[in-house]
Amino acid sequence: MNDMTTARKPVNLHDAYHAHVYFDADTLMFATSLCQRIAALFSLEVGRIHQKPVGPHPQWSCQIKFTDADFDRFIHWLEQNRGDLSVLVHADTGDDLADHTTHAYWLGEAEELDLRMFS
Repeated sequence: MNDMTTARKPVNLHDAYHAHVYFDADTLMFATSLCQRIAALFSLEVGRIHQKPVGPHPQWSCQIKFTDADFDRFIHWLEQNRGDLSVLVHADTGDDLADHTTHAYWLGEAEELDLRMFS
């Protein structure tokens, strides 16, 4: 496992974040329900359910935008409710490469991202 896929637990060090819930055809229904619950329970921006890899993400995903004020409550809830899904949590600093490497954290198994688009 290289540095990009070493699972580090999320820490609240930045002003803004994205969480990317990863899923596949077998977990689509669970992930859709999870993202709908997030939208209902938290005042966060929940993106589309992508049924294909998008950007640097190696699996299907759904993005949730949140801030440092939401971090502790949301991340704790997400860890308790994500089931077996992997979730990339990364800072949103404006430096996409750093956000997806240095400022990247995981709930569940880490995945290797396709970072070519940032070079």
